[in-house]
Amino acid sequence: MGTRTGKTVAIMQSNYMPWKGYFDIIAASDEIVLFDEVQYTRSDWRNRNRIVANNATQWLTVPVTVAGKYFQPINLTEIADPKWSLRHWNTLRHSYRNSAHFAEWAPILEALYLQVAPLRLLTEVNEVLVRAIAQRLDLPTVFSRGEAIPKRTETATDRLVEICIARGADTYISGPAARAYIDPQRFTQAGVALRYANYTGYPEYSQAQPSFDHHVSVMDLLFNCGSASRLHLKSLRDRESFLDTP
Repeated sequence: MGTRTGKTVAIMQSNYMPWKGYFDIIAASDEIVLFDEVQYTRSDWRNRNRIVANNATQWLTVPVTVAGKYFQPINLTEIADPKWSLRHWNTLRHSYRNSAHFAEWAPILEALYLQVAPLRLLTEVNEVLVRAIAQRLDLPTVFSRGEAIPKRTETATDRLVEICIARGADTYISGPAARAYIDPQRFTQAGVALRYANYTGYPEYSQAQPSFDHHVSVMDLLFNCGSASRLHLKSLRDRESFLDTP
């Protein structure tokens, strides 16, 4: 059993270039445990996200091998086309070349897409990209992986509690959608405070489409706001306003 250290932990499935809310949880946490031992879900955020192009949102999707592998976990999901990263970068370059902070972020993101191009597993790509963006946003959060913690439980909530205890967490931050399946009493019994991310009240910024959309990749924020992107993370401005109780 881990030693309690007054630490805040979040346990999240890796996403492809996720939206600012994902990075808000990272900013509010001392440690992020990437939880890719669970089943890969199709038409989800694991291998795709949205950007703004031609005055509207469009999907950027990493092609993965899924045929005949319905129950495969995220951490074993393979990339199907090694040329995907070049296509994505070319799309991003074309879509954001007129953005206010394109010159600042283009070299950084181009280098990242070159770095992940040889990687075979989706989870590897997601981890490299998320960690790199978090570092560029000056978020000192530590990253680890759930697979490194032996599994001795069966239910979803018990597995989360098990990981929290192993990582010495006193507080666990969850995305709000998990209210549907988390049993708060299990956290209470383990002595771990449960908090939910509150994604309301994000400020808007100049976005290249008529109707502003918060639910796009963090890359849209970076290209449009540059170093001011940190100001759009609620947990850095007012941590308590970002965290709800059960």
